[in-house]
Amino acid sequence: MFESLTVKLGGVFAGLSRKGRLSEQDIDEALRAVRLALLEADVDFKVVREFVKSIKAKANTEEVYGSLSPGQSVVRIVQDELTEILGGESTGLERSGTPPTVVMLVGLQGSGKTTTAAKLAVWLRRETKQDVMLAACDLQRPAAIDQLVQLGKQVNVPVYSEDPADSTPIDVAKNALKAARGSDAYWLILDTAGRLAIDNDLMKELEKLRDATKPTETLLVLDALTGQDAVRSGGEFHERIGIDGMILTKMDGDSRGGAALSMRSATGVPIKFMGTGEKVDAFEQYHPDRLASRILGMGDVQSLIEKAEQEVGVEQAEALERKLQKAEFDMDDLLEQFKAIKKMGSLSEMMNMIPGLGRLTGRINPADMDDGKIARVEAIILSMTPQERRNPKIINGSRRKRIADGSGATPSDVNRLMSQFTQVQKMMKRFSRGGNRQRMMDMIGR
Repeated sequence: MFESLTVKLGGVFAGLSRKGRLSEQDIDEALRAVRLALLEADVDFKVVREFVKSIKAKANTEEVYGSLSPGQSVVRIVQDELTEILGGESTGLERSGTPPTVVMLVGLQGSGKTTTAAKLAVWLRRETKQDVMLAACDLQRPAAIDQLVQLGKQVNVPVYSEDPADSTPIDVAKNALKAARGSDAYWLILDTAGRLAIDNDLMKELEKLRDATKPTETLLVLDALTGQDAVRSGGEFHERIGIDGMILTKMDGDSRGGAALSMRSATGVPIKFMGTGEKVDAFEQYHPDRLASRILGMGDVQSLIEKAEQEVGVEQAEALERKLQKAEFDMDDLLEQFKAIKKMGSLSEMMNMIPGLGRLTGRINPADMDDGKIARVEAIILSMTPQERRNPKIINGSRRKRIADGSGATPSDVNRLMSQFTQVQKMMKRFSRGGNRQRMMDMIGR
């Protein structure tokens, strides 16, 4: 979402970093460029004004001017201030003293509430190791109940629902609360109705639901692609219902991203989660410091590590390490690594998490970051026999042609993969020797 902003800010700070000393004029020119970049990204002008004012006050000090690396000092100030307007510190969910903890999701129609309910359920179950139940309280949209039930089956989370012709949202919520208590569910997530625009009927229904279930958390689901309209909606929902936090959806989209930067400052309500893709596990807790680091092209190593831990798992990582120590890395292992990468997200998303690479956005050919390339390599490997995967050296001309025909590739594609695999094997053997594991980590760290 922030690719354009990252490129523009990266250019500003690269210019500062090249200067041995900074003058007040240098800082003023850089801040003018920062102000313009933020406004073009659809950040609220009041937020931009306060942001730039605060940076200028902290940057115009002898400590910065006398620093050995004044450009880096300014970047650090910008990162701190950006983290602050994004929310400062991460805010988790409150828990009820007696289960279930009720989480009510509210928002306009089309913001992604129903899908978000399922994503939140998956996240809660994974992070808390506690049972979750979903409740279909949206009786306005005909397909809402069916959609939630299907999502519940997909992620193996129970869904409480009733026939909309014989029930009301209030009855569904009350009965769902009883069902959650009866099944010892620790979390109950209420998927409520939305409208195309805020109206009095919607607010009254949400007020009744709130009073009937007394949710511990009322979370507003907002589509990040709607820009400043999302900020205005957030303020209205908070005024009428009382919002404890927000969830921003479609953070993987191609909007300018200013709404996300304005949200906390404009509403005073913390962002707690963000949706980063269509898959049910494309959902993250919101960390202002990590997002600020991504926007400035500095990466987000912690999130990358967490994704790897979730998708690869400790046992699989240890098994791979044992194979590396014995220099037994084969095509099956390479295939498993590709599968893990695909689970972690898109290549472009992971690129933004690696320090330094985020600044290259816009200068790298998008075709080189095509996730379809991984799929093509997978097809080639899957066209090999088990014996060929274990020992690729036996692949001769006729085998190569058979593999190419079976995967829809060309013999040259197969040759290219074989050559790349040989290089990977050599590197693995080199670093699998005793005492070299730390050297590998040091190399990656640099």
